[in-house]
Amino acid sequence: MTARHVLRATVCAAALSFTAIAAPAYAQQDQAAPSDEASAPENAGDQAILVTAKQTRSATAIPASEIQKILPGVSPLKAIQTLPGVLYVTADPWGNNEQNAQIFIHGFAGNQLGYTMDGIPLGDQSYGNYNGLSPQRAVISENVARVVVSAGAGDLATPSNSNLGGTIETFSSDPTPSFGVTANQTVGSYNTSRTFLRLDTGLGKAGTDSAYFAITRHKAKAWDFNGWQGGWQGNAKYVHDDSVGKFTLYFDYNDMKQPNEDATVFFKPSAGGTATPVQLYTPYTKPFSYPDLGGYRSYINALGNSPAAVGSNYRNYYSDAQRTDHLTYARYEAKIADNIRLTNTIYYHHNDGVGVVAGPLGQSITTAQPYLDAGYAALPTNCRFTANGNGVRPAACTARTDAQLAAVGAAMVAATGGSGLITRTTEYRIDRGGAISSLNVELGNHKIELGGWFEHNSTTQWRRWYAVPVGSPELSTPYIRPIRVMQPLFTQYQGEARINELQLHVQDTWQVFEPLLVQFGFKTSAQWANGWYPVQPKLGSLSGLTGGLPEGKINTLKWFLPAVGATYDVNGHEQVYFNVQKNLRQYQAYLAGGGGPWFTGSQAAFNAFANDGKPESSWTYEAGLRTHRNFGGGIGLEAQINYYHVDFSDRLLAISTNPGGIAGGQIAGGTSILVNVGDVKTNGVDAAFTLRFGRIFSFYNATSYNLSKYQSDYSSTATGIGGATSSCIGGYLVVGGVVPTCGKQLPGTPKWMNKSVATLNVGPIEAQLVGDYVGRRYATYSNDASIGSYFLTSLSVGVDLPADMVGMKKAKLSLNVTNLGDIKGWSTISAGSATNSYSAYPIAPRQWFLTYSSQF
Repeated sequence: MTARHVLRATVCAAALSFTAIAAPAYAQQDQAAPSDEASAPENAGDQAILVTAKQTRSATAIPASEIQKILPGVSPLKAIQTLPGVLYVTADPWGNNEQNAQIFIHGFAGNQLGYTMDGIPLGDQSYGNYNGLSPQRAVISENVARVVVSAGAGDLATPSNSNLGGTIETFSSDPTPSFGVTANQTVGSYNTSRTFLRLDTGLGKAGTDSAYFAITRHKAKAWDFNGWQGGWQGNAKYVHDDSVGKFTLYFDYNDMKQPNEDATVFFKPSAGGTATPVQLYTPYTKPFSYPDLGGYRSYINALGNSPAAVGSNYRNYYSDAQRTDHLTYARYEAKIADNIRLTNTIYYHHNDGVGVVAGPLGQSITTAQPYLDAGYAALPTNCRFTANGNGVRPAACTARTDAQLAAVGAAMVAATGGSGLITRTTEYRIDRGGAISSLNVELGNHKIELGGWFEHNSTTQWRRWYAVPVGSPELSTPYIRPIRVMQPLFTQYQGEARINELQLHVQDTWQVFEPLLVQFGFKTSAQWANGWYPVQPKLGSLSGLTGGLPEGKINTLKWFLPAVGATYDVNGHEQVYFNVQKNLRQYQAYLAGGGGPWFTGSQAAFNAFANDGKPESSWTYEAGLRTHRNFGGGIGLEAQINYYHVDFSDRLLAISTNPGGIAGGQIAGGTSILVNVGDVKTNGVDAAFTLRFGRIFSFYNATSYNLSKYQSDYSSTATGIGGATSSCIGGYLVVGGVVPTCGKQLPGTPKWMNKSVATLNVGPIEAQLVGDYVGRRYATYSNDASIGSYFLTSLSVGVDLPADMVGMKKAKLSLNVTNLGDIKGWSTISAGSATNSYSAYPIAPRQWFLTYSSQF
């Protein structure tokens, strides 16, 4: 059987936890050691379904060959978007752009899930990250062996402090046992070029040593502005495997640049209200103007203010994300005895990066003036410039004339380079290292696992501002870090954090008798976090701040987070299972934005969380039925129905004092008020099936329903820990500061989704049509605004070429077309307001890509 005949795992996703029936060896390995996860696809042979369940919970694995069929070079997160209960949206076809990436699984947002690569923690995937990196930055897409999604709750051993919900585990491939060279080249829409090269050294002395070295260069133009996404990435992996144990050494280097498009801000008037023409101005795209500096200077006025008629939907000159990562780990799996295995891993990750926005000085004047206006302290507060009002006298100001303040505004333009622009950066540093250990012992019908994870993380965030010199436009580009070519005008603030994580777990998998397997255990979760600001912002430069940004320590320890589950094999074809698990999400120790206690507006608010606050926690309950049937003549059916219920307690909400970034408003931003808005209850069902007609045709369909509702209203004027109220006022209007969230769906997560995949194999040709339906999503906490549903399709056609005729191992030509119907609509939603307003990104248009893959 050739590779083209392997049934696509996404098509077979309905089987979900089918391992216990179809591939018990993989199930056993899956519980034992991450290193086996990585190598399983290499040894899978002709296995059509690569599905790993943690036996009592639903999980799906997608192997390498099927990932690349979606689109060569696709990110691991984008690859899972056809799985039941998963929503992943982003602006580029590969899923690489992180600014507008968004994921929901069973109602949990991206930073409430757990992520690993070869068992190494990747943090919570927040855009302004302080504790990890995205999977696509941790491993080259073509080197991914498989991705495992546990939709309900992750395994107890998962090293994550954020997995309230499920987990996404990415695994790199092992080196091949024989010498080989792989070379792939992709070209396509918007001048796309992706080159991948990999050298496998083959077996070394006594057949125990192997290694590979791989490099990729990715470059693609944005579809609606003159920005180029891409960069360089390299991987190296060495494996020594003998009768005593297995040693693995891995290294990843990634350097990427991602020019970003800004989201469109929408305004929906309250019931019976009206909207102004400015509020109704909602362009479909907001492309930046780089490199046309002259044209952009004509767009803003001489004082650097953007056009009043466009309101919050003004355009920036450019914005981008630049990240450089070094990730390495060493793992040794010691085979102490036939029934005892000890695995130890050490890892280190260094990141330095920057997020850049170059735009109108007027939109940032409330931050810039306190630093650059020498007379700011003596200026009456009602004469200080307001947003998009550089050089403009506020109506309440009587102590200064129009001419006087216009002169101040002109001086501000001169101080920032004379262009009318200013550049804001958030600059990042992460240095984290850790150790992971597990001991696996088989005692009769019991498989006992004890393990632990420890990580120390040293992280820094700087908020800096730079000039845009009118005479040196080459210094202000999306491809250069400003600090490398000029000194900052000022550093608004600098946050330092030191975070220690500790997680311990014990678990027993007990084969009670042949059909019944029971799994139970618990884990501990502890975090010791200390944050402080060597540079504090000047008074008046950050909204919502009356003193300095808060500093101090928050230590959180939960000793007992239990999990219990069972699976029962009814008759060799049907299987029932259940799983109950408690999880905890530790506080985010990010010191450059909302979401954690360190960026609240006062020391008192921080102290309240340090002394009396509670991290978010959840109880997840799931149960399901699986079936696998062969009807003869090559006709087969795999299906599953899975029900889940989640009790989500102490939901935290950062109420921004001045929404910025993709949530709208000015980029100056502000602090947040972090409050506990009460509980959320979720009920949902995933139902999926795959129908196979031999090796020629298969059809997969998955339908998901998710109802995630707040259990109380909250007060928008809360200043302490508690924001939840005992009321349930209903409606959409904020009344007396009470936001009517009780009974409302969580914004961003759809109630209904449907995924379908039809696959046809005829000789050397494989064709596949994918459909993805996403239902209506609410865009505010009160549910007074929403984004309509959409249905996208994609097509892939692959042709195996006669490689053996020219002495090659493999040669293949693939065509991929995304958004086949060229549908317009909105993908990523940024829900940052209680009512009225939200931000969204457009769906990328139809694009095509042609890939030639070869192996020698």
